[in-house]
Amino acid sequence: MFNYSLFARPGFLSGMSRVLDISGTLNQYNCSGTPEEADRKAIMSDWGAVGLDLQEIIDNYEKFSKDKKRQK
Repeated sequence: MFNYSLFARPGFLSGMSRVLDISGTLNQYNCSGTPEEADRKAIMSDWGAVGLDLQEIIDNYEKFSKDKKRQK
């Protein structure tokens, strides 16, 4: 399964402390060593999202097709 995000995922306590962080000093991002690596990760993230959308469309179409056949 696709599992990459450009944003770091904080733990529970870190998340709770962000509620009080008005200035945004606790924001964290996933870092890359080179611009090329950052581009690769961003493209991978974009295409992963496209793939998930396509899978959802395929699943919905299969359900629609089965329902249509049952109605006949």
